[in-house]
Amino acid sequence: MEAVIMLHILRQAGAHVTLASVEPQLEVEASGGVKLVADTLINSCADKIYDLIALPGGMPGSARLRDCEVLRSITSKHAEDKRLYGAICAAPAVTLQPWGLLKKKRITCHPAFMDKLSTFRAVKSNIQVSGELTTSRGPGTTFEFSLSLVEQLFGESAAQEVKDLLVPREDQPRKEFNEVEWLLDHPPHVLIPVANGSDEIEVVTIVDILRRAKVNVVIASVEKSLQILASHGTKIITDKFINVDAESVYDLIVLPGGLNGAKRLSKSKVLKKLLQEQKSAGRMYGAVSSSLALLQKQGMLKEKRIAAHPSISDKLGTEVVDGAKVVIDGKLITSKGLATATDFALAIVSKLFGHARARSVAEGLVFEYPKS
Repeated sequence: MEAVIMLHILRQAGAHVTLASVEPQLEVEASGGVKLVADTLINSCADKIYDLIALPGGMPGSARLRDCEVLRSITSKHAEDKRLYGAICAAPAVTLQPWGLLKKKRITCHPAFMDKLSTFRAVKSNIQVSGELTTSRGPGTTFEFSLSLVEQLFGESAAQEVKDLLVPREDQPRKEFNEVEWLLDHPPHVLIPVANGSDEIEVVTIVDILRRAKVNVVIASVEKSLQILASHGTKIITDKFINVDAESVYDLIVLPGGLNGAKRLSKSKVLKKLLQEQKSAGRMYGAVSSSLALLQKQGMLKEKRIAAHPSISDKLGTEVVDGAKVVIDGKLITSKGLATATDFALAIVSKLFGHARARSVAEGLVFEYPKS
């Protein structure tokens, strides 16, 4: 979540972002099991000058960053030259501290690693800016962290512009109608179909959070390749092709958004067949942002109340609930997308396992779980 949200928001603001692998190969497996393909290897970055170096956290990822001598050398020189650098979650304590790059800085990090920081310098805040260094607490604070970096690079108005585009202003995280039980007598089996142009924040956030809750999640490509190119340039390697699982039964099918991705999802005959079977069998289904249009074409929003992005809310032919990031109507769950993806995924966890599991996952994310 941290790597992908940072990348998306910085690119949205107009930054040229390089995702560099410290592994021997471009393909890396993130902490939630999502496979990403980096733009380049870290060795190719050694002689280049960057305006910002930002380190995602996660374990053992932060330790692997720490042990990369090339990255240590690049980041140390960068810090010496008084250019911006940042780290989130475990990375401030596990990566930057052993490199000696926290000296005379006020810093924060994930609560589980606070005891590794100097008590005098540690701050319990979501974001801490100390000179050129910005630190943050975890996946649930990555939007704030990324927007802070945008503000430092591009100015306050640019950061506000990106925030207005991505972060909804509603106070109500979730509303539910026609309440039914989603609890199962077996480990939940969830399908996330993706295409070129699917939104990386939504894909990775939903998958990461559901897997943290011990949900069996399959990411399936509707393309001719297992590797898809997401809306802001993130390369994601899916688990399998959609047609391989054409006969499988899923407890829940969730469609991520992204305008171009949603259009490509709508061309998959296999996916449309799976969705119709999902509805006729009375199983759960959901969609985020642009992909609501596919459910609408399949007749799966009829007489349902939904949450929808303002750009498509008047095209869906059903009641859009004002003031809600996430709406659950029976066995349908919808959200506005992007910065609501965490609320959306936690709402699914809550319906499948109960509030206690969702609250526990949110705590690990350093995300405030909604009281209602």
